[in-house]
Amino acid sequence: MSKSRQVLLMDTTLRDGEQTQGVSFSPEEKVSIARGLLQSLKVDRIEVASAGVSHGEKQAVTQIHEWAAENDCLERVEVLGFTDHRRSVDWLASAGGRVLNLLTKGSEKHCREQLRKSLDEHIADIERTIDYAKAQQLLVNVYLEDWSNGYRDSRDYVYRITEALADSDVVHVMLPDTLGVMSPQEVFESVGDMCSRYPGLAFDFHPHNDYGLATANAMMAVQAGARSIHVTVNCLGERAGNVSLAEVAVVLRDKLGMSLRLDESKIHALSQMVENFSGKRVAANSPVVGNDVFTQTSGIHADGDNKGGLYQSELSPTRFGRKHSYALGKMSGRASVLKNLEDLGLELSPQNQQKVLERIVEIADTKATITPEDLPFIIADILESRDFQHIELLNCSITSGLEIESTASIRVRVGNEFHKASGSGNGGFDAFANAMKSVLDPIGLSPPELADFEVRIPKGGSSNALTECFITWDDGQDSFKTRGVHANQVFAGINATLRMLNLVMHRQTEGKEHSIPLAKPE
Repeated sequence: MSKSRQVLLMDTTLRDGEQTQGVSFSPEEKVSIARGLLQSLKVDRIEVASAGVSHGEKQAVTQIHEWAAENDCLERVEVLGFTDHRRSVDWLASAGGRVLNLLTKGSEKHCREQLRKSLDEHIADIERTIDYAKAQQLLVNVYLEDWSNGYRDSRDYVYRITEALADSDVVHVMLPDTLGVMSPQEVFESVGDMCSRYPGLAFDFHPHNDYGLATANAMMAVQAGARSIHVTVNCLGERAGNVSLAEVAVVLRDKLGMSLRLDESKIHALSQMVENFSGKRVAANSPVVGNDVFTQTSGIHADGDNKGGLYQSELSPTRFGRKHSYALGKMSGRASVLKNLEDLGLELSPQNQQKVLERIVEIADTKATITPEDLPFIIADILESRDFQHIELLNCSITSGLEIESTASIRVRVGNEFHKASGSGNGGFDAFANAMKSVLDPIGLSPPELADFEVRIPKGGSSNALTECFITWDDGQDSFKTRGVHANQVFAGINATLRMLNLVMHRQTEGKEHSIPLAKPE
C-alpha cells in the first residue's frame, strides 16, 4: 500500500456531532459551519442532517445545498437516510440534495430484533431504496450500523449484506464502530478483511471514542485500507464523542504519510466557531486546538527553545496559525520570563529579571493564575513605578434593576487629563464599557473586541468569595487574556478591562526599561 495515497475526511459534526447532549445548531449556524468546513478547511465531504427531521433542519439543509450547488461542491454534501423506499429519498431531493447516506443494519441482531425482519427482507428493502434513489439521480453511500458488533457476532451476515451492496453500485460502504468497542488490532484485522474480500468497494471507517481509542482506531483503519475516515470538530458526538478531526488529520499526515486536502491553518478557527455555537468547551489540553497545547510550562523547555529549538516537534503552532507561549508559574525559569518580556516588547536588567522571577514563583505558590499580560503589573510593583497606569478609574457607580436598563457613571484619569462620563447598557459591565467608550473615542483609542468572558470563584467558595474574571480580547491579528479580581463580579470584569486598556496603551509607547510607562497592580 502506497504511503502517499489520498485519504478522504468526511466530517459529520452537523449530523452525528449534533447528537451531543445539549447541542442544537440553528439553521444559520449549520450553514456557517458547513461553509467553513468545505470552503475554508477544505474537508472532502460533510454529513449535515438526517432526513425527515424538523422544518428548521430542512431549511438549513436546503440552504447548505443551495450554497454548495453555487460553489460546485454539491456532491460533497451528504444526508443520512433510511430504508423507507421513497420517504428519505423524496425528503433529500426536495431539499436539493445529491448524496444519500443510507442507514442499514450491520448486525444480524439489530436486523432481527429491531427491524423484526430477515436478512433477505432487509436486503430487499435496501435494494428498493437504492434503486429509487438512483432513479432520482442521487448518489448512494451505505452505513452498516453497528458493524463492529455485527462483524464479531455474525460475520456471515456482514459478508452477505456486503456482497449485495457490491452489486448495487454504491459509492462508499461505511463501517461504523457504533459503540466504540473495538481495539486498534481488531480494527486493523476486520477492516483489512473487508478490504481484501471486496476490493471493488471503497470502505469508510466511522469511529467512536468510548474507550479513548478513536484516533488510534482511525489510524489502523487507514493502514488496513480504509479510504475515508468520519470525524467531527472538537470530538462532538454522543456519549464519549466521535473522533477528532484535528487529531486524525495530523496523525494521518505525520505518522502515516497520507495525502489530505485539508488546510490545517484553519483548524483552530473552525474549532472556536464550533465551540461557540455548540456551547461545549474544548479541553485546554485537547491536541492541536486546546488553549494550552502550545504553551511550555517548564523553564528548562523555554531555555532549550532559546538554544536552538531543542523542544520542538512536527506539531509546530505556526502550522495551525497559532504561536508558542511560555507559562509563568512556579516551574518558570529566567528563560520563560525572557520569552514573555520579548513578546510584550519589554527589556529588564538581569537583576530585575531575577526579581520578577522570584515574584512570579511567590504568586504561583498561592495558586493564583498568572498570564503574560500580568507581567507589566508585576514589574510595576517591583519597580514601584506608577507610570504604566495610563488609565485609572477614580470612582464608578453602577445601577441595575429588573427590566430596566443598567447605567454607569465614571470618573477616570487618562494620562494627565480627568474625565467624567456615563453610559447605559444591557447589564452593569456593558454600561461601564459604553461609558468608557465615550471617553476613549475622542482620543482615538480603539480597544480590541471582547471574545470571551469567564467568571469564577475559588472551589468551595461561598457567595461572598472573591470573583476572578478572565476576558479574552481579539484585535484582529492576535488574542490575549486579562484578569481582574474583585468581590463584585462586575468590578472584576472592569478591573480586567482596565488592565487591557493599560496594556494596549503601553504597547503603543514601545518604550524600554528606563522609560516604560508601567502600571501599578490592583
